[in-house]
Amino acid sequence: MRADIDVILENDPAARGVFEVVFTYSGLHALWCHRIAHWLFHRRIFTLARFISQLSRFITGIEIHPGAKIGQRLFIDHGMGVVIGETCEIGDDVVLYQGVTLGGTGKEKGKRHPTIGNHVVIGSGAKVLGSFKIGDYSFVGANAVVLREVPMNSTVVGIPGKIVHRNGARVDNLDHRVEADPALELCNQMQREIDALRREIERLKRIGGEKDDAQFI
Repeated sequence: MRADIDVILENDPAARGVFEVVFTYSGLHALWCHRIAHWLFHRRIFTLARFISQLSRFITGIEIHPGAKIGQRLFIDHGMGVVIGETCEIGDDVVLYQGVTLGGTGKEKGKRHPTIGNHVVIGSGAKVLGSFKIGDYSFVGANAVVLREVPMNSTVVGIPGKIVHRNGARVDNLDHRVEADPALELCNQMQREIDALRREIERLKRIGGEKDDAQFI
């Protein structure tokens, strides 16, 4: 419990002291309630575990399934709208901002939620959907939608999520291991077609002008 309080004091400049953190930080309350619910869930006391998690959700606005595995020193900043699925696994020293969803993509059985490595930061409104891993020391940008595995030391942004930095270096646009953004590709294709149409219109205008000049002569 002391480590949970210390990580908030370290990461949140607005935190003024232990008393304030313990009594006013909803992320901390949700985490402590989850530990009780998780203990009950793994002893097959499912109904009471879900009741505690739902009560915590009602009070804090943060939904954590009792089956989720959470490591040490998780920091949920603000937290309203955070959703963590049943088979999600979160490592140590992870930071989640408000509106983050760690969810699944369907009704598949077994492991269906993401695994979050150590020292990962997931920005406001980001969605990580599916059974894959976000590597250690990675950053997921605000409102990104991540649908594929992310290697360690990477930065992911966009919809769908695209790796833009890896190991401190910008990822080459010609790197075929990085999934292309279909929306960006469509915009680029439309721009190329517009440029081609403009060139054709200018060519037709020149031909028309030359004909007018010939008739005048």
